Amino acid sequence: MHETDMTKALIFTVKDWWESQTERPQITEIHLIVGKFTCVEPVSLKFAFEVQTGNTFLEGVELVIQETPLIAFCHRCQQEYAPQVGLQYGCPECDSPMEDIRSGRELKIDRIEYIFDEANKKAYAPNI
Repeated sequence: MHETDMTKALIFTVKDWWESQTERPQITEIHLIVGKFTCVEPVSLKFAFEVQTGNTFLEGVELVIQETPLIAFCHRCQQEYAPQVGLQYGCPECDSPMEDIRSGRELKIDRIEYIFDEANKKAYAPNI
């Protein structure tokens, strides 16, 4: 259930950005990058976001989640491999323990899409 606390942090971060804009844009989508090794369940995160944003400036905003796979690098074999989360983390060739994680721990806002004027022009703010 750490998705609830993550959602609160997401809302505060987006609110800080939103309040810093000279004209408060209408946010339409928030794009997140979530690594498989963060143990965040996208379905739970979307549910928590929907529940916590009701009657706020984010009500109706779509949360778009892009998951990144867990990729590790074995220095002994000099190759990348895809550990199986919860089952097998060591190198499948030499069984060395997982030491160098190349992807899968990401948890960040990729961009916020919004409408910024009465002509409904769309824009986005990257890497908030």
